[in-house]
Amino acid sequence: MKIKLGVIFGGESVEHEVSIISAVQAMNKINQEKYDIIPIYITKDGEWYTGNMLMDVEVYQDLDLIKKYASNVVLYKKDGAFVLQSKGLFKKIVTDLDVIFPITHGTNVEDGVLQGYFQTVGIPYVGPNVYSAVVSQDKAYMRDIFKANDIPVPNYTWFYDTDYKNDPDEVIKKVEKIKYPVIVKPATTGSSVGIGVANNKDELVKAIEEAITYDSKIVVEEVIKNLMEVNISVLGNYENQETSVIEEVLSKSAFLTYDEKYIGSGKVKGKLGAKMTPLKGSKGMASADRKIPADLTDKMSKEVEELAIKVFKALGSSGDARIDMLIDSKTKKVYVNEINSIPGSLAFYLWDPKGKDYTELLDDMISIAIKDYKKRESKTHSFKTNILQGFAHNGLKGMKGKLQNK
Repeated sequence: MKIKLGVIFGGESVEHEVSIISAVQAMNKINQEKYDIIPIYITKDGEWYTGNMLMDVEVYQDLDLIKKYASNVVLYKKDGAFVLQSKGLFKKIVTDLDVIFPITHGTNVEDGVLQGYFQTVGIPYVGPNVYSAVVSQDKAYMRDIFKANDIPVPNYTWFYDTDYKNDPDEVIKKVEKIKYPVIVKPATTGSSVGIGVANNKDELVKAIEEAITYDSKIVVEEVIKNLMEVNISVLGNYENQETSVIEEVLSKSAFLTYDEKYIGSGKVKGKLGAKMTPLKGSKGMASADRKIPADLTDKMSKEVEELAIKVFKALGSSGDARIDMLIDSKTKKVYVNEINSIPGSLAFYLWDPKGKDYTELLDDMISIAIKDYKKRESKTHSFKTNILQGFAHNGLKGMKGKLQNK
């Protein structure tokens, strides 16, 4: 019997379209002999839809068609089963699910919000748990945890939008202790949305004002000199981890931009070649220019691998996460930039050179999710005793009278 796999994507996020690209890529690579794929698309206004048509990327050019022909549903637990039920006057069970595979990016979907719902419902799900998802999405929390675990990060500071609005001079004074140039980032967005580089005070003000249109919390950090940017993926959970090949990102900017990630030319130097084209149209993160493997010594490659595993475990990650690092090519010092708990394109292109194709990677991620679920279910989360028993005789009678008088 096939495993009923709900692949969920979209949502109220600035990375909505990126999530669609990643999910359609994945759904076309999941082993359909082993899994019955049920696409679940979340619109930008929070409505959930399901239907086989959602596996075609061209459908998303006309969202009215989705609302007309796909089923508008909700997820809940009924009689021990996890079901998608249609909304409206004549409600019916559309399908049941065994496992959820969130392929979502950004706020409201990747940041622990969905994971919390899945855990409340009780359904097994792929990827990070609530805690890991939260800190992996928040660049301020993330850096504070890295610092506490002796994981090297660029000099940084962070503040709230209200701090800046109430006393901009104090915030600027705090930031300028880092020294220019600096990078200004919304704390909880991804895909380089809202990020800017500032070389002086005027540019800093402009970058901060742009960033606070996307987020209430802002991170500012130093620009690493002689920059070489490398990424590596880690697959596993807190018990076991394996690492992918290391890629060098070839960016024309001080950081990899949204356009370079998702609308770029997709030039690749290395062993991947034509394998970088998983679907027609946009290739997601696979479209960025990169060199695979990165031009690193064996010693530096080992340092990057060990640091990636340390990051993965420090945040309690699970599934397939991509860790982005910054290297000063002159001093050879390695800094951790961030972790992507559900990376664009699920970083499939970093596993293929190690002999793990996309289908196998997806299968491994689902297997890890089932193991995580069994481990979570084996722990004690509540007590069978009801401390309210006995309370009714002594205290509830008086409370009942008060309620009746209201």
